Amino acid sequence: MGLVTVEKGHFMKTRFAQDLSSSKIAFSLITPLAALVLCAPPAAAQNAAVQARLAEIKQASAANKEALSHYTWQESQVISIKGEVKKQQQYLVRVGPDGLQQKSEINAQPAGQPGGGRLKQHIVAKKTAEFKDYGEQIADLARQYTQPDPGRLQQALQQGNVSLQLGGDESQVTLTIKNYIKPNDSLTLVFNKQQKAIQSIRVATYLDDPKDAVTIAAQFAKLPNGINHVSGTQIDGASKQLKVVTQNSNYQPA
Repeated sequence: MGLVTVEKGHFMKTRFAQDLSSSKIAFSLITPLAALVLCAPPAAAQNAAVQARLAEIKQASAANKEALSHYTWQESQVISIKGEVKKQQQYLVRVGPDGLQQKSEINAQPAGQPGGGRLKQHIVAKKTAEFKDYGEQIADLARQYTQPDPGRLQQALQQGNVSLQLGGDESQVTLTIKNYIKPNDSLTLVFNKQQKAIQSIRVATYLDDPKDAVTIAAQFAKLPNGINHVSGTQIDGASKQLKVVTQNSNYQPA
């Protein structure tokens, strides 16, 4: 009887030691995970921050668009193919009653006239027209991305397509928006919280086919009265190796 008691006591001690060891192992595994959970920002707080930034962007964009509707400005445009300048153009730009930009040519400066016979000139003229049409298409596409639309921004937020990152500068935040205008496109927007102004926009998108990739880089600047505007863009159409560079200047009250 005494032997049974001793063996039972030894078994209980062994079982307790095993349970204690298992608990220590489990605790050692759970503790780092709990620390990660406690340190991670709550999804609700992240979403609230995104909503706050989007609200500021929408308000600032609407105010700037309204202010610019009372101005005219000049846009210089340079089109190059495979690094060779093909056309330089200047436009007078104003915002129409529908809120869209209206451009009228000031002067055209072709890079050069083609030589050769009539057939060669005809081929070159046709090719030039095709590239001009393509350049205008990607330039129009760029304007859609560089003028943030409140409705599209709100839709992207509701669909969970907006993420927020803090920049190197405490005053900056970066919003990345997926599926903004086209499926699988990407718009990255840098916003200055203190100035309540967009600083830059980068876009990866395409025309009709995802294989016809288009990248857009836009920089923003402020007029002396504080109006924020697109100061310049660089648009690259990969399929035709075509680049459109624009600069905006000479803003005047309409």
